[in-house]
Amino acid sequence: MRLLDGVQTYVDGKRIGGAIYAEGIKSLSAFCRYAGDVELSSIRERQVASFLDGPHTSPVTWRQKYNVLRHFFLFWVARNAVPVLPMPPPRPPVVTTFVPYIYSRTEIRLLLSTVRSSQEKSGCKIDARTLRTFLLFLYGTGALVGEARRLLREDVDLKRRTITLRSNRFNRLREIPIGPDLYKVLRRYHTTNHRMGDMNAPQFFLTKEGYPLKERAACQTFQRLRRMAGIARDDGARYQPRLHDLRHTFAVHRLTAWIKRGADLNRMIPALSAYIGQVGLGSTDRYLSLTPERFRTQLDKLSPRRGKRRWRNNPALMRFLSEL
Repeated sequence: MRLLDGVQTYVDGKRIGGAIYAEGIKSLSAFCRYAGDVELSSIRERQVASFLDGPHTSPVTWRQKYNVLRHFFLFWVARNAVPVLPMPPPRPPVVTTFVPYIYSRTEIRLLLSTVRSSQEKSGCKIDARTLRTFLLFLYGTGALVGEARRLLREDVDLKRRTITLRSNRFNRLREIPIGPDLYKVLRRYHTTNHRMGDMNAPQFFLTKEGYPLKERAACQTFQRLRRMAGIARDDGARYQPRLHDLRHTFAVHRLTAWIKRGADLNRMIPALSAYIGQVGLGSTDRYLSLTPERFRTQLDKLSPRRGKRRWRNNPALMRFLSEL
């Protein structure tokens, strides 16, 4: 079997299983261009290592590509199309020290109040109401930027006050309720910006021309807004505050509010995990370290860290979540 045929068969299987697999396709396509359409069984460890060690490849990207290729070759080893797994030894895990930026409520209000002036130029592809609604949606739901961009009009049920978010992995869906304030914002945006003659796509958030928001344009627009609002990091971090940090801000602000109310975080953290679409508890627990120092006494009373346990595996928590 030739390499291109092997990749096509593998990718088709992923898609049949419901995976979008966009990043995997990029990595496998790049390897095909590097190695050529050779016999799958002729590929050796040194070829894979040379591809992975290419110029301008960060440690994180190296591990991502490594995992894609490893699963691809394991697939064909199991089917006797490849005699031996042609993978070099893995590199040690990358230790990341990146800390997301948590916007204060004052900074959130400052961003929103600066939206109109930031979008006054005729060349702006995103109008002020769309940008403001998009920011409030991210801050009010903790959704990923991609989930918000992919949101369809049919995913927003204003009667039931719920939204359906579509994950980029395995076409996973989750339906979440929205509060009264966000409901009013989304209803107003739907009334003013969803005129039939101006819509060229089914997405909920649209540009002035009625097309879906592109991630690069959304992020660039936000960076211009952030600079105009005068919001910047002063902790020596490499990256300035990002659009994606609204997701982290949502989580930390929720935890802070629950602590002030004396809520049981052993129950509410799994609820937060479910709401923002995380399958494990460990990834949500990290937000505890980002809450203000004055809440550390309450946080010390929590149960031990949950590591990689999944909240779906706890029947008591599932019953609690179903009653929310």
